Amino acid sequence: MAEAERHVLTRASATRYEEELQHLKVVRRKEVAQKIKEARELGDLSENAEYDAAKDEQRTIEARIEELTTLLKNADIVDDEEIELDKVNVGCRVVLFDKELSETVEYRIVGFSEARSLRGMISNESPVGKALMGHRVGDVVSVETPVGAVLQFEILGILRTEE
Repeated sequence: MAEAERHVLTRASATRYEEELQHLKVVRRKEVAQKIKEARELGDLSENAEYDAAKDEQRTIEARIEELTTLLKNADIVDDEEIELDKVNVGCRVVLFDKELSETVEYRIVGFSEARSLRGMISNESPVGKALMGHRVGDVVSVETPVGAVLQFEILGILRTEE
């Protein structure tokens, strides 16, 4: 059997995923089991919409439990206090000067499962994240986007997420 691909998670996200997993296992499973029990008591299961809805909800919860278990099992967790700030790395905040827009932007570099670009959280596997990795303050980084445009960023600062 092939080994699952490893990926990076920040400590904060790993904790959030662990809490979600625990909640699904302990609370949501019981709630759905109760819904299924109550729906069964209504009689004929072949035409029981409540039963079908509860079973669908159960499948969704079990799929999410499996997804979170796999995600956490194959994660390399990065602790904020262990991040070295001499170069761009997963878990740090990067302050950049966007040369095309002539403005300062800030991103947090995270693992792919945590990426939320509208919240300034970009994956280390995205074009911009990948290009920034390993660079230092003062470096100018060129990034070719999927549509072929070339962006240029100057790294102004590398910070811990809580700074």
